[in-house]
Amino acid sequence: MKILNTNKNIHNMLNLIGRLLLVILFVLSGIGKITGYEGTQQYMDALGVPSALLPIVISLELGGSLLLIVGYQTRLIALLMAGYSVITALIFHQPLSDQIQFLMFWKNISMAGGFLIVASSGAGLFSFDAFRQQKL
Repeated sequence: MKILNTNKNIHNMLNLIGRLLLVILFVLSGIGKITGYEGTQQYMDALGVPSALLPIVISLELGGSLLLIVGYQTRLIALLMAGYSVITALIFHQPLSDQIQFLMFWKNISMAGGFLIVASSGAGLFSFDAFRQQKL
């Protein structure tokens, strides 16, 4: 029985670490958008994306990342992040004939896959979602 509990703890710890690793890139990107706000606005405008969306983008990248780390509304946030990853791949990582953009495109698609796994499996025991379930 002790082995089963240990495996469950390992599973839950790996889930937490996985969520943290999955969002590090988005945290750094959100911080970069804040510190380079004007440049990001110009880049968005140049690609035909309304720069008025930038506060929402930053909120999703930073806020969504923090919510996933602590495991709050995990399934919903993971679905939003998956959709965001696909949309940004399609808009910002073109042309695919450019090797860097090709890799960045598939990086985003891969991240979407990771988020879909989180959406499917939930946050596990080490999360606010689990804490809230125990209180109900």
